[in-house]
Amino acid sequence: MNKEEYNNISKTIIGAAIEVHRELGPGLLESVYEYCLVKELRERDLKVKSQVRLPIKYKGETLNKEFVIDILVEDEIILELKCVEFLLSVHEVQLVTYLKLADKKLGLLLNFNVPVLKRGIKRKINGYL
Repeated sequence: MNKEEYNNISKTIIGAAIEVHRELGPGLLESVYEYCLVKELRERDLKVKSQVRLPIKYKGETLNKEFVIDILVEDEIILELKCVEFLLSVHEVQLVTYLKLADKKLGLLLNFNVPVLKRGIKRKINGYL
């Protein structure tokens, strides 16, 4: 996937997230936003998986523990959803960790607990696009 494709899909994702936020507003459970965002993304003809298990590997060994990616779009872009008062650096680090472990280039951190969703979006890149 090239930079332009990443950017185009990102715009579609953000548009879908804004639509969900516009419809539901802030203050609901993360799981509600996830369910509705998956629906919106699929209606935009994107390939979407939710609650994707990401095994933890340590020194070459796969451990009996895993992380869970909220949403994976087109098998390339990780979406980490939050419904918190403020995004913290730990939330950004979590997304970057998922990007590294999953060997993905782009992730979006989406906080739905804001008056305007645009203020709740952080874009993270693993390496370069």
